[in-house]
Amino acid sequence: SYLEMTPIQEKALPPLLLGEDLIGQAMTGSGKTAAFGLSLLQGVDPSIKAPQSLVLCPTRELAEQVANEIRRLAQCLANIRVLTLCGGRSNWDQNNALRGGCHIVVGTPGRIAKHIRQSTLELDGLRHLVLDEADRMLDMGFMDEVEEIVGQCPSSRQTLLFSATFPEEIEALT
Repeated sequence: SYLEMTPIQEKALPPLLLGEDLIGQAMTGSGKTAAFGLSLLQGVDPSIKAPQSLVLCPTRELAEQVANEIRRLAQCLANIRVLTLCGGRSNWDQNNALRGGCHIVVGTPGRIAKHIRQSTLELDGLRHLVLDEADRMLDMGFMDEVEEIVGQCPSSRQTLLFSATFPEEIEALT
């Protein structure tokens, strides 16, 4: 349970809930996942069994942590499915999970790009794109995959970018 908002939650939640794009500077552990997670869940239509939100994370560990936090926040909502797509897991199992339908996809750029290329992940109905820890994705060499994924997303989406630092490449991406 939450008693008071963290600074990033206090600043980010109002524009997020209004559907505005957002660039936020926040470190790991600042509460940003709860902020963007609540806004993603507020916008989910459970009757549509296709990805409506995509969260890109630099590592499998962070993707699993973010997905678990969103699942925890979604406990009081009926039938919201959060799927994690990362390397180190069976591609076949992930394909089956995607065929079963989901609302929010959390994953790493390499695996997400692979699913897009294989046409197992369709982003036509995407409403929200979150780039979490964008500076770490850049440091890890994922910029080409991130740009490829962003290019496949509908232009009418809400885009959220969180980064602890803002090197020139992140500013260019924004």
